[in-house]
Amino acid sequence: MSEKKRMVTAIASSGNMTIGNYFGVIKQIVSYQQDYDLFLFIANLHAITTPQDKTKLKENIKTMATLYIACGIDPQLTTVFIQSDVLEHAQLGWILNTQTNMGELERMTQYKDKSLKAANKTSYIPSGLLTYPTLMAADILLYDANYVPVGIDQVQHVELTRTLAERMNKTYQQDLFVLPEALIPTKTPKIMDLQDPTKKMSKSSTNEKAFIRILDEPDLIRKKINSALTDSEDKVYYNLKTKPGISNLMTIYSAITGLTHPEIEQQFLNKNYQEFKTAVSDVLIKELSPIQERYQLLKSGDDLDQWLKEGALKAQKIAYKKLQKVQNTMGLNYKRK
Repeated sequence: MSEKKRMVTAIASSGNMTIGNYFGVIKQIVSYQQDYDLFLFIANLHAITTPQDKTKLKENIKTMATLYIACGIDPQLTTVFIQSDVLEHAQLGWILNTQTNMGELERMTQYKDKSLKAANKTSYIPSGLLTYPTLMAADILLYDANYVPVGIDQVQHVELTRTLAERMNKTYQQDLFVLPEALIPTKTPKIMDLQDPTKKMSKSSTNEKAFIRILDEPDLIRKKINSALTDSEDKVYYNLKTKPGISNLMTIYSAITGLTHPEIEQQFLNKNYQEFKTAVSDVLIKELSPIQERYQLLKSGDDLDQWLKEGALKAQKIAYKKLQKVQNTMGLNYKRK
């Protein structure tokens, strides 16, 4: 049997997640652990590129780790850990920072977007927003990752990671780093805002009715689905231009049941919107209930802390070996001959 290729991916430490995150990201990552040697970490060092409330950040870190495991990440298959528990991330991040030029960082699309938002909120632009791609590169290169699952907006960061890896391999004439490839999921459903189905669902929306959290209670899920914006036709069929609201609910229903849009149209051929919304609520509650139950069990037990400790120890052994190789090659370990 051939050895599994290695994959590295990170989780933002932002607290609760929506069903958009669940269907669009988490389910895909859960499936990856069967085929890849998966390293998954909570990116808390990336979180502090903008100001954070320390109590909330600490709570969010544990919530995100618990949610991913509740959703199906298996600590026996996947190496799960907290980024800041492996100090080599920050060390290699600084080294890569010295190998990167300003133009490469300033061209990052996310830097342009996030710095503008930060300036509007804080009247200054945190330097971490400019330099965090080098930390992201370290996150990947420490583990000789073959693949990095990312959305379109993150491909640029993987390209920079490859550039830095190639640059150091050439500068020091050694195979220091494996060149990773961006893996872009192509069949993941895109869940839209329930109140404005032309926009992607986001928990940052100011309208609580616009999104559904994974941990929302059944009654709240029903209320949000029932209040989802639709049209006046009262016929269930897929058309993104004329029926974005119903089309979005059909996407949710399809993601859970596996039915195609034509099959859903046939199933609800003589049904009205209320009947369809009830059906969507039913299957969504059935999908999320086991996750919510497992989340509560994990939250009240000690298993999570042990898994994160074991994951960090495994990751640190690999990261330490890679960092020492880099530092020896660069002359940083001055006692080594």
